Amino acid sequence: MKFILSLLLVGLLFLQTLWSNDEYSRKTCFAYRVKSESPKIDGRLDDAAWKSVPYQDSFVQINPVENIPPTEKTNFKVVYDNRNIYFAIMAYDSEPGKIEALLSRRDDVDNSDFIAIGLDSYFDRRTAFIFGVNAAGVKYDAIISEDGNNQDESWDPVWEVKTMVTDSGWTAEMRIPFNQIRFADKQSHTWGFQVYRKIYRKQEEDMWQYISKDAAGMVSYFGDLKGLEGIKMPLRMELLPYSLSSMHTFQAEKGDPFTNGRDFRFDFGLDGKVGITGDLTMDFTIFPDFGQVEADPSEVNLSAFETFFEEKRPFFIEGKNIFEFPLAIGDGDMAQEKIFYSRRIGRKAHYYPDEEDGFPNDYVNMPDQTRILGAAKISGKTSGGWSVGILDAVTNSERADIEYQGKKRKVTVEPLTNYLVSRLQKDFDKGNTSLGGIVTATNRDIRDDHLKFLNRSAYTGGIDFRHQWDDKTYFFNFKLFGSYLKGDPEAIELVQKSSARYFQRPDADYVKLDTTRTYLTGNGGTINIGRIGNGRWRFATGGIWRSPGLELNDIGFLRRADQIMNYVWIGYRINNPVGIFRRVNINFNEWQGWNYGGDRLFNGGNINGGVQFTNLWGVYVGVNREQDGYSPHLLRGGPLARYTGGWNFWMNVYSDESKNTQVGFSLRNHINDDKISKSFRLRLKLFQKINTQLNFRLSPFYSYNRDNLQYITTEEFNGQDRYIFGRIVRNTFGLVLRLNYSPTPQLSIQYYGQPYISSGKYSHFKHITRPRAKGDDRYEEYSAQQISYDPDDESYRIDENTDGNADYSFGFPDFNFKEFRSNMVVRWEYKPGSILFLVWAQNRTGFDETGDFEFGTNFRQLFDVQPDNVFLVKLNYWFSI
Repeated sequence: MKFILSLLLVGLLFLQTLWSNDEYSRKTCFAYRVKSESPKIDGRLDDAAWKSVPYQDSFVQINPVENIPPTEKTNFKVVYDNRNIYFAIMAYDSEPGKIEALLSRRDDVDNSDFIAIGLDSYFDRRTAFIFGVNAAGVKYDAIISEDGNNQDESWDPVWEVKTMVTDSGWTAEMRIPFNQIRFADKQSHTWGFQVYRKIYRKQEEDMWQYISKDAAGMVSYFGDLKGLEGIKMPLRMELLPYSLSSMHTFQAEKGDPFTNGRDFRFDFGLDGKVGITGDLTMDFTIFPDFGQVEADPSEVNLSAFETFFEEKRPFFIEGKNIFEFPLAIGDGDMAQEKIFYSRRIGRKAHYYPDEEDGFPNDYVNMPDQTRILGAAKISGKTSGGWSVGILDAVTNSERADIEYQGKKRKVTVEPLTNYLVSRLQKDFDKGNTSLGGIVTATNRDIRDDHLKFLNRSAYTGGIDFRHQWDDKTYFFNFKLFGSYLKGDPEAIELVQKSSARYFQRPDADYVKLDTTRTYLTGNGGTINIGRIGNGRWRFATGGIWRSPGLELNDIGFLRRADQIMNYVWIGYRINNPVGIFRRVNINFNEWQGWNYGGDRLFNGGNINGGVQFTNLWGVYVGVNREQDGYSPHLLRGGPLARYTGGWNFWMNVYSDESKNTQVGFSLRNHINDDKISKSFRLRLKLFQKINTQLNFRLSPFYSYNRDNLQYITTEEFNGQDRYIFGRIVRNTFGLVLRLNYSPTPQLSIQYYGQPYISSGKYSHFKHITRPRAKGDDRYEEYSAQQISYDPDDESYRIDENTDGNADYSFGFPDFNFKEFRSNMVVRWEYKPGSILFLVWAQNRTGFDETGDFEFGTNFRQLFDVQPDNVFLVKLNYWFSI
């Protein structure tokens, strides 16, 4: 805590220095009101509206060499009428036959010549609406926020664009309705503005407004668009009703009344947008369905913590940036932790019917997930600099069907739940300073005794402060957050015992497990200060703290509470070509952390760096050293246990991304100081363009892991806990295939498939005897006289005192897990904003306890598993009022 207080003092002293923003040299361009007929969007650029206004140019190269003239010329024009703003862009090319024009699904424009417009219509110097298109006419749209730190590509506004390849280059003609963006209600407007071009074969990037690669922002450096007079925000109401029909086929099980092998479903719902003001929009959804969303990747999780999965559902990812409140900066596991994690809404049911709760069963039919009855969010940014985000969602009370001895009944497995998230943030000093806060609430209507293990109410809140100065070169961030839970004693006991805190640890004298508590509170915070731009050198230092009682997982994501951490990062960048290098970066990191009892949990550091060569190949390497530390979760609620340090090495190599064939690989290697544990992971990557309509990506991977201390279970012997571990040898193979076929910009067919095989074989079984000791002194391996395998019971019996009688036992832990997940989605935008989806999803899952990894045999066994198939047709229709 002394470190945190010292850092806070340094930060406050630092803030007293330069509280200013040097004005950046900006370009200005003009939009002209259409005097007669508005342009027809066909890509020809021959309308009278275009002929009467001048071209605007003066582009600058950004990559590979910044601030020099581009190799090809680019011009553009801007006009507007009462309802739309129009852009005409002429991208000249001395070799038009080499223009890359790859047809693909919307937003997938990485492998093509590309043009984009950026509009900071809020004029807050932090937020921009991006409208782009590749040379084949494939749309790209996104919202940039936090001055470029967040980019939301899920935003799909309804607008129009056409392209044409000519003898002198290619053209793009855009019509963007005013009701698809946000701006203030006033007579005269100035917007932030940028035009960007990528020449794919040269990997060259050009901009109208020069922004240095060392700049500490993006939107704050846009030029200005002037001339917009007398425009008004139209009435905004967009409705998107949908209907859905699906069939689910699966293996029927004899005697199971719930698995007859086939299930039909018809459903409907409604999505919509309503403009509350020119700045604020309400999005809503009633009975949403996300059947077209890609499945999560397969995994076998042997850790104490849940896996973080990215949000993929359109309603929750569109505009998500305004609700973001991450607990830490940087990357890694800590960067995933946040106050609001939208995957909690509509998750799988918490409860499974159990005989101990009075629900004996022979067969159970569980709901796939908790249904969202409805959700709404209000979001936007006012002309006064206030960012507003309010989200409210209600999920259904779900029930499972069970049958026992021929009698059926229903059991509630998830209560009716309301989720609320409110986010507010205010910008000051032209966006250099912001102050904000967030509040969340989760309230469950628990009426059944067997659901009292769930928190009845969970509230979290936080405040965040950010300041940048000296042309955004330096920054200071501060966050403070807390949580309050209320529930029955059973629920609060489970929270205290969870892997995030383990209050039951016998050696934790600074926390106490209280089985009578009906509430729990906690707090945390982060503080960071450093330099992030306008120079080759960059650095940051900061700290993170989370009290033992902090709990966010009702609507957020938190792996570990009860820790204090500090870090230092130093980076060096060369962004312009030097000799054989196109760009170079080097980083140094150091970190260490403690729990609230003063035990040092971890201490490590790494050096990493990467280069891209002038032939456009690149490599990234790093080496990491982790010292011995103490783990609060290794014994799953037992005392702190020492873990041994080790070395990590990683490397990523990639080829020239301008080619039709692109290859790469990544390698990770870990060597533990115990001379036994080690791991290795290799992933290959291939992208192949077949023609302008068809391409595929293939990424096979293999990993080997040998861990001398893999937790198995906890048993009791002579009134003492026995923490049982084994040495695991684990082999994992997987392959990700993505196939994309797009005959037109409006029609795409995408296939995703992932076979996955993972096996684990245990040996050298042991129990922990001295958890804080070093090396082999921490445990005792069972001798041949102490351990025996019972094939009838499929368990290991332990005779620890060798008196001829089993003292305790544990189940056979070996496994061989096989899974194949795939889906094919046909997406046809038959009119702007209206889409037809045809979906086929297949899943095969197999499991056995052999523990052997035999690739050929395992692969054949995987496709011998009876598949689950889902066939789905979803049609929505967009119209605007």
